[in-house]
Amino acid sequence: MSAFVQSLGMAWELLLGADPVLLHTAGLSLTVSGSATLVAAVLGLALGAWLAVARFPAWRLLQGLMATLLALPSVVVGLVVYLLLSRSGPLGSWGILFTPKAMVMAQTLLVLPVVAALSQQVVRDGLREGGEQLRSMGASRFTAACLMLLHERWAVLTILLTAFGRAISEVGAVMIVGGNIEGLTRVITTSIALETSKGDLPLALALGLVLLGMVAVVNALIAAVKHVQRRQGLQGRCQA
Repeated sequence: MSAFVQSLGMAWELLLGADPVLLHTAGLSLTVSGSATLVAAVLGLALGAWLAVARFPAWRLLQGLMATLLALPSVVVGLVVYLLLSRSGPLGSWGILFTPKAMVMAQTLLVLPVVAALSQQVVRDGLREGGEQLRSMGASRFTAACLMLLHERWAVLTILLTAFGRAISEVGAVMIVGGNIEGLTRVITTSIALETSKGDLPLALALGLVLLGMVAVVNALIAAVKHVQRRQGLQGRCQA
């Protein structure tokens, strides 16, 4: 117990002293996960809107695949991206393996199904209430789906915050494709694993506290967004 307390005290000293390694690692984590979330937002929201209104022979098969990808382990995503970006892989000529770009690519593939699946449900629920009105005004099915995403902007923001939380807390994919290179591809989660194995528990604890803080902020933002969404819904019903 005394060792834990001592390590925790040293971890607080690193935090309060704004340790350069700590700041760089946290900054890289935010950059990689934030970039992955933005890319996944563009692709995933469009895919979710399309899936909500599209109907074709393999539609149910694609729905099942999307549900499977929601539970896809991050190490599997890392392995797939590694094989794609390795020298003998189809994208090996890009030369981005063991760089932050590869890490962004891996995390994008990891959270893309989350954004697509959740946004699809948001669109489907919204279209049940206001879809006929939009289509009566001449909007196509896909246009109506995109307009519904704009209308349900608070729900979409919650989805993106959820995706960011998933991205910044994963370790397997970024470890495989990033290589955990000091000063280049070492993010919070991979640093915690490395420093723990090296016995540098104060730094590992400090990084863990930073990660917990980030996750807490994301959860607080999600709660705030849901609160605003509920208030707007109550105001809308009162005005009606």
